[in-house]
Amino acid sequence: MTPKAIAAALFAGLMALGAAPALAACTQTEFEGQSFTTCTARAGDDLRLFLNDDSGALYGSFARIDAALGRRGQRLVFAMNAGMFHPDRRPVGLYIEEREQAARLVTRAGPGNFGMLPNGVFCIQDEAFRILESVSYSEAPPDCRFATQSGPMLVIDGALHPRFLPESTSLNIRNGVGVSEDGQDAYLVISDSPVTFDRFARFFRDVLGLKQALYLDGRVSRLYAPELNRADWGFPMGPIIGLVGPAD
Repeated sequence: MTPKAIAAALFAGLMALGAAPALAACTQTEFEGQSFTTCTARAGDDLRLFLNDDSGALYGSFARIDAALGRRGQRLVFAMNAGMFHPDRRPVGLYIEEREQAARLVTRAGPGNFGMLPNGVFCIQDEAFRILESVSYSEAPPDCRFATQSGPMLVIDGALHPRFLPESTSLNIRNGVGVSEDGQDAYLVISDSPVTFDRFARFFRDVLGLKQALYLDGRVSRLYAPELNRADWGFPMGPIIGLVGPAD
């Protein structure tokens, strides 16, 4: 059973019992002999992007975000890095937080994974999620409460990015985001071991059944998922995406 099917079954069971569904869980799934962790958010959940705290200082870590939320009676349900960043941790491409744009959209081709066109934008709206190819975004920018640009696109209208090679030897821990066709579910995924772009993209398309997915990063990819007793650590990150819930 896929994570999507598991989440749907859990939701249906809770509804049958007359209970409100809990915040989405993180699940581990094996695909072609490798493990992937998927954390799901529903439209209307408090999924946010984080970069700087109220004083303007870089968050940089899951622990600092969770501590700041704790002072407000909230907690970080799950989180992962949310896009590529410069050495000073500034976002490489478009970055919007609470409808305030902090970094501009980049549509030109360039070096590295970010510039492997087509790249795209993950947009968190009040009642939906969207992934748009960057040029499409520039032509008709939607109203995003939060948005992060990264690249390359993993899945584009159900097709894999044309530059992905099944026989590639480039292996990394990778993370990305996919969105359901109705925009009501966002799937944050990290590979639990190094994978190729091709296999990572096919996990979104063939296991989760998604037609739109966006790469967030590799090598620096990290996950915070307390329910899985997981809190990956390393040097300070740039943008971070996380689901916020009430403190226990």
